[in-house]
Amino acid sequence: MRKNRLYSTLIGCLLASTLFAASRLTVVAVVDGLTADNLNALRLYWQQGGLRTLSEEAYQTTLAFPHLVYGGNETTATLMTGTTPSEHGYTMDRYFLRRDRKLHSMLEDEQAKGIGTEQRVSARALLSPTIADRMRLQYPYAKIYAVGLDAETSVLLAGHAANACCWLDADKQAWVATAAYSEGLPSSAYEMNQNGRIAQLAAHQWIPRMDIPAYTNPTDQERKRGFSYEVSKTLRRAPEANTLVIELALALQKSEKMGTDGTPDLLLLQLNSLSPQAECDRIRSAEHEDMYLWLNQDLGYLMDQLNRRIGREHYQLLVVGRPALGTALQTMTDIHMPVRPFNVDRAAALIGTYLMAIYGHERWVDGGYGQSIYLNRTLIEQKRLNLGDIQRQVATFLLEFEGIQSAMPAHEAILVPQLNRSLCKRHTGDVVFTLQPGWQLMQDDRHTIDHVIDDRPQSPLLFWSGTLRPMPEGKLTATDVADLIF
Repeated sequence: MRKNRLYSTLIGCLLASTLFAASRLTVVAVVDGLTADNLNALRLYWQQGGLRTLSEEAYQTTLAFPHLVYGGNETTATLMTGTTPSEHGYTMDRYFLRRDRKLHSMLEDEQAKGIGTEQRVSARALLSPTIADRMRLQYPYAKIYAVGLDAETSVLLAGHAANACCWLDADKQAWVATAAYSEGLPSSAYEMNQNGRIAQLAAHQWIPRMDIPAYTNPTDQERKRGFSYEVSKTLRRAPEANTLVIELALALQKSEKMGTDGTPDLLLLQLNSLSPQAECDRIRSAEHEDMYLWLNQDLGYLMDQLNRRIGREHYQLLVVGRPALGTALQTMTDIHMPVRPFNVDRAAALIGTYLMAIYGHERWVDGGYGQSIYLNRTLIEQKRLNLGDIQRQVATFLLEFEGIQSAMPAHEAILVPQLNRSLCKRHTGDVVFTLQPGWQLMQDDRHTIDHVIDDRPQSPLLFWSGTLRPMPEGKLTATDVADLIF
């Protein structure tokens, strides 16, 4: 009996391996602001289209994030690497550099020349291998391309080993790229820049697909006047941006013959579900609802084209949401849970004044960003003071600030599980703090750091495969996504 079970297990593994090998092309789409609540609320609208197919045929679940979520690409890095910020190193979109006491893009790389853009970015700062990197390691001749709507997300999708990575420059109305990848700007992107397709879509006027009464969430203003946008002025958050991403992805699939041979290939896409006036991820307007209707159509077009070109049994599609705006501040206020701002710059300035009163009139604090205070270590060493003593003094002083939940020297953050997973020692300051519920992290009075004030945001995941393959049971976390593909 035991031997029979062993044989059954081996046969099952071989069958699963054979079925997976039939998936010649994997498409991963990360969608800004996509939520399970929105998908469920609009299910009745989808008589056909990509979201309709996914809702009926795909494996579906929601993902929890085991680390702090700010609404930036820390979530993209986690989804793509299967690790937390403490391992992949992408804690926030920006980081504080002690050398010049300024904020820098996490993926800034002066050695990576931009193609059609002044932006210099690469995946050099990403410490963990991504889905693209794992695909390259397993299949050296795989064709791997990333197409997105902004530089940081696109590079995180591409990882270290993609053939090329490009993104849409909404101002220039052109595809741009980074020379960090061997193929630079793909020929398909160059052709689209030259043939006027981007300008053609940008010239559209975005108006409702349906009569306003047919929407479930129109605002009072929309009930009176509807909505209308010149796409050229809001291209990044217009339906046409998703259309352009899908069209370029299909052009790459055709020109590179992706999914047509025995070597698995990988397309990684960034899409958007947020409308121009959206203040939260959850739908609160007809225009936001309209974005989902267009997204459904674009995903349907992608699947229809792949069905015809390579056959539905030869590709798989994974769609996953990325928390971007969280819950609207007004929504929190309406349920009597007002959100108050915590100004990190002001806190750093007050700490500097406090240390001056103790140790003399010197610049004792380099600055503050995120949940860190950066002390002037050079000065502390010159004065032959004990860094640990000053860290504890600052932590104790911070506890007196309104809104502070906890404060500690950075090396003690390892004792706090969520902080331990959320911080990377390369970018963490000398003193770390957390905020009480109902407080929002601000760089200053105008610039928000923490867009997602939800305690535990979750993202929907839909995984469609043209072949039968085993799927995990139970709830998943964001670190499990990469393993679904391999």
